[in-house]
Amino acid sequence: MMMDGSWGGGYGTGMGVIGGIFMMIFWVAIIVGIILLVVWLVRQVSGPTTGTGGGGYPGAAAGAESALDILRKRYARGEIDKAEYEEKRRDLTG
Repeated sequence: MMMDGSWGGGYGTGMGVIGGIFMMIFWVAIIVGIILLVVWLVRQVSGPTTGTGGGGYPGAAAGAESALDILRKRYARGEIDKAEYEEKRRDLTG
């Protein structure tokens, strides 16, 4: 019985095992590229507040107190006087 060269028939059709591996690598690379593109786009759209952790500056832990909050608490506890509080507040606020 002769093979007519249709799908699945005979040698020389398709790319073989090596071609299949390259095709799989190609599609994995395409999918990974699409995922990375989506992640990059989401980060661009979300703005500069991403990654601040709620402290208002990069690296701040979520729920961390700001320097002004700490200064206010020190003044309220009487650790510093009004002159020192005002001086440090001006330094922090610019």
